[in-house]
Amino acid sequence: MGDSNHHKVIIIGSGPAGLTAAIYAARANLHPLILEGTQPGGQLTITTDVENYPGFAEGITGPLLMDEMRNQATRFGSVSKFEFVIDVDFSKRPFTITAEDKQYTADSVIIATGATARWLGIESEQKFMGFGVSACATCDGFFFKEKEIIVVGGGDSAMEEATFLTKFASKVYIVHRREGFRSSKIMLEKAKNNEKITFMLNKVIVEIKGEKSVESVILKDTKSEKTNEMKIDGIFMAIGHIPNTKIFGDMLDSDEAGYLITEPDSTRTNIEGIFACGDVQDKIYRQAVTAAGSGCMAAIDAEKYLEMND
Repeated sequence: MGDSNHHKVIIIGSGPAGLTAAIYAARANLHPLILEGTQPGGQLTITTDVENYPGFAEGITGPLLMDEMRNQATRFGSVSKFEFVIDVDFSKRPFTITAEDKQYTADSVIIATGATARWLGIESEQKFMGFGVSACATCDGFFFKEKEIIVVGGGDSAMEEATFLTKFASKVYIVHRREGFRSSKIMLEKAKNNEKITFMLNKVIVEIKGEKSVESVILKDTKSEKTNEMKIDGIFMAIGHIPNTKIFGDMLDSDEAGYLITEPDSTRTNIEGIFACGDVQDKIYRQAVTAAGSGCMAAIDAEKYLEMND
């Protein structure tokens, strides 16, 4: 096909999953097009330091790691466009993808749109993102050795993150807006039995304060409406993630939380030729390295699919 808007592979999304898929697809001579969306580089671009990505003994910043991956993909012939996908049609072949004001067609599509952490929605949390405010305990816990921190949330992930963070922090406060918990009994008991964890119930954070990094929070009591200031070194949001799957509507199979369902040991979705990788289909691990691994899988799956349907 001589159509410049037609591609063998189009990758939607550009975090570690999308960019690794691009590296593999480009090396397989598939000339992938990456539609990077509104947050090129994905969630890692809001992470200041990545200390757990293999191969970087001294650590690397999130944005720099993503730039390196993008440069690697480009070197092998992938093309990046900083365009946001607004519509897709997977009902007929070739598949159609509409970005802002252009239409593209593709023989196969790799979805790597990721997930977005839920935030409190207060102005100060964005200001301190990466400077004491985080949504990933396994990524950033190490930076809080012997410090006092807050975990916001009442579900399993909040209990799990709080328990994990006690390996580093001297004190962990679980701040939850209610008295009841969504978390399982086992996880809740584990947190309650940990002497480093203190529960602060019926409380919400209304403001985060500090000069260059988090120094204190203003807490409001949900019953009495009273507020008080509390000194703290860091805040971890554990109020869930939202997979970025809105544009796919109900075309693709997803679970009740919206995560795309892929076949076991593969990245295949319920539509042949459409593959999903990274946090958009992984609600368990959510690490840069596991996202990159599944991006590699998606590219290999797409290559096999294209070979069989050539």
